[in-house]
Amino acid sequence: MSQAPVDSGPEAGATAPLSALLRRATRHETRFDNGVVVWHRWGVAGGGPRPLVLLHGGSGSWTHWVRNLNALVAAGRDVWVPDMPGFGDSAAPAVGEDADALPEPIEQGLQQLLGDAACDLVGFSFGGMVAGFLAERWPQRVSRLVLVGAAGLGLDPAEPIVLKPWMLMRNEAGRAQAHRHNLAALMLWRPDSVDDLAVALHAANLLRDRLTRRRISRTDVLRRSLRRLACPVHGIYGAQDVLFRGHHAALAEALADAPDFRGLQLMPDAGHWVQYECAEAFDQALARALGHSGGPGAACETTRG
Repeated sequence: MSQAPVDSGPEAGATAPLSALLRRATRHETRFDNGVVVWHRWGVAGGGPRPLVLLHGGSGSWTHWVRNLNALVAAGRDVWVPDMPGFGDSAAPAVGEDADALPEPIEQGLQQLLGDAACDLVGFSFGGMVAGFLAERWPQRVSRLVLVGAAGLGLDPAEPIVLKPWMLMRNEAGRAQAHRHNLAALMLWRPDSVDDLAVALHAANLLRDRLTRRRISRTDVLRRSLRRLACPVHGIYGAQDVLFRGHHAALAEALADAPDFRGLQLMPDAGHWVQYECAEAFDQALARALGHSGGPGAACETTRG
């Protein structure tokens, strides 16, 4: 494992929020069979009852959590966030192009960084599938699993999702317009949420996505893994998430296949990228799931399994 100052990369200096976060982080690299996984760490060793690991979504990087890291550090947590293999600054896996290829290099990295210590694990979207697979294969690693907008539950969107092919756009303005359209169509519910920061993060992350043939999110592969988990499982989803809107009862039923399902929290005014769009309410919902004091004012709807 190596460590280096966090002062380079596509995100550095791009926006004030990213630059401020990077100045407070340490950068770590762990090795796997095809190269390195790059991790960022915030907080202090021994913060909270156990380390907290956040896994980003597809076509993403650590920046999917840009609006949540400060709250977690303020809560005293020791936070580790990788760019998963095939995304961000990390090498792509030698074999495999989907979520089922990533648990092993992530576990190898956790072994190098944390030894045998158990962690709280939070996975967003595609990262929720990776988190579920990891918890199934290495149950001693995961003390608590929180799924955020995770797919792979065998539920189809109620309406078609039409995305614009941004790579065909010949100029930067055209690409930015396509990114705004696609964020509104898939990731974010409120028009004002599709802001310049969201577009900048999305554009930078797409350029570094090397796992472009992902398919298993359309199956029930995560639901099958949930049935074999030993740890407590929580769900936090945007009520306006286009992948699950109109299917909230079925979503709760699918998550409740986990033997120790603790409940589904729905953020009423947020879409798929719920932790970005509804950051304050999400932070409080996550605090409750992790056993912190969530405090008042986190508007949500809770469904128990």
